[in-house]
Amino acid sequence: MIESAFEALSIVLDPGRIPFMFLGISIGLLIGLLPGLSGTVGMAILLPFVYGMDPHTGMAMLIGMAAVLHTGDTFPSILLGVPGSSGSQATIMDGYPLAKQGGAGRALGAAFFCSMIGGIIGGVVLFISIPLAKPLVLAFGSPELFMLAILGLSMVGILSGNTPLRGLLVGMIGLMLGAVGGAPAVAEYRYTFEWVYLFNGLPLAVVALGLFAFPEMIELLAKKQSIAKTEELKGSWMQGIKDSIKNKWLILRSASMGSLMGFVPGVGGSVVDWITYGITKQMTKDSESFGKGDIRGVIGPESANNAKEGGALIPTLLFSIPGSGTTAILLGGLSLLGLQAGPRLVNEDISITLSIVWTLVLANIFGAAACILLSKYIAKLSLIPATKLVPFLLVVLMVASYQSSRQFGDIFLFAGIGLLGLIMKRLDWPRAPLLIGFVLSQATERYLWISMERYGFSWLLQPGVIILGVIIIALIAGGYYLKRTSEKSNFA
Repeated sequence: MIESAFEALSIVLDPGRIPFMFLGISIGLLIGLLPGLSGTVGMAILLPFVYGMDPHTGMAMLIGMAAVLHTGDTFPSILLGVPGSSGSQATIMDGYPLAKQGGAGRALGAAFFCSMIGGIIGGVVLFISIPLAKPLVLAFGSPELFMLAILGLSMVGILSGNTPLRGLLVGMIGLMLGAVGGAPAVAEYRYTFEWVYLFNGLPLAVVALGLFAFPEMIELLAKKQSIAKTEELKGSWMQGIKDSIKNKWLILRSASMGSLMGFVPGVGGSVVDWITYGITKQMTKDSESFGKGDIRGVIGPESANNAKEGGALIPTLLFSIPGSGTTAILLGGLSLLGLQAGPRLVNEDISITLSIVWTLVLANIFGAAACILLSKYIAKLSLIPATKLVPFLLVVLMVASYQSSRQFGDIFLFAGIGLLGLIMKRLDWPRAPLLIGFVLSQATERYLWISMERYGFSWLLQPGVIILGVIIIALIAGGYYLKRTSEKSNFA
């Protein structure tokens, strides 16, 4: 295996293939930089060009793009409070407040360094898992997937700060919004009001942009100031790297969690970073600063969202089970290159699989290095007056919303969810629980229905369900205990 790995590295570093990997990296960073776009869009753009390519070259370009998408999407999340993609939503919680305080360079440096380390760990997990993954992937049935969805929903209370009741209420609103459109289990449409646009449900990108981006743009315009409230940037990208090294165990823990959650089909990228953020907050004693510009709130989710790409490739390559839209299109790319996901890719085409591992690792290193070098200059966007920056950004956000389904309903939905987000921000209601509820709505309902149909109530006694249930209870109880301990120490 080791000999094959070094042989695959020499294939990846072939001078004729390196430019294609860098082309994929460039497109991935650009798509991440533009709010609202996703890895699905990047894959769809590149797919026609891989037809007829050498398999190693084609995969270098596709994996190069996918590997750095969640590196580039950090720019809008931290600088503008706009989710660059579904996997960078939790980064806003502390990254954007840091940018407001003039610490954009520091936040970006930490984010890119953690993304690089997380991506490398994801590649290592993919390499180790190749001979071991089959029994683990097959061990997850609908009951275990339902409990994973409940684990995600348990983050609702954690991310609600001192207002857990509000968080639960907002989370339920998110579940209701996620129920719009076709039911996952039966042939019926809900809350569509006979409007064809709603038949396929509400697009995640539009909901995320409206909930987080629109309120921030309006607030900036109202205050007539730049994003950063100071006239100079505090802390360089080097300071962010030092912060990351100081929290090395947090990086390792978050990246490991991201790899494991990405490995489970059905747990999307938009859930992984929220779960990681919530657990990071729960396991930190002095968590009062989270949501106000705590660098650990950037380190946790950024370590996880790149690491999950390595985990997500395990079921995709070994069992043809895509865990996201990006990996679903990647399967199409494999077919165009004359490859077939499954045991053959591990046995006969092992050089292809190992070249994917190397590309994943190298692309994360090169992508993060490029972003760190650019961060000093791009961070200055936070100093541009809102009256000049916001009109341009609103146009970009409207276009990004429209491309979700290319119907005018996207624009109306963006405005409607944006107004809801603005009202919640003004009333100091947490917005993150709404997005978590929305993302997990369909998966929760689908896996609960399948579990009840197949097992009745006996699925509650399955070992995997019990283990996940204990983890959920431990997280909630542990967070409550840490919060009480912190309150007592502050009072003392």
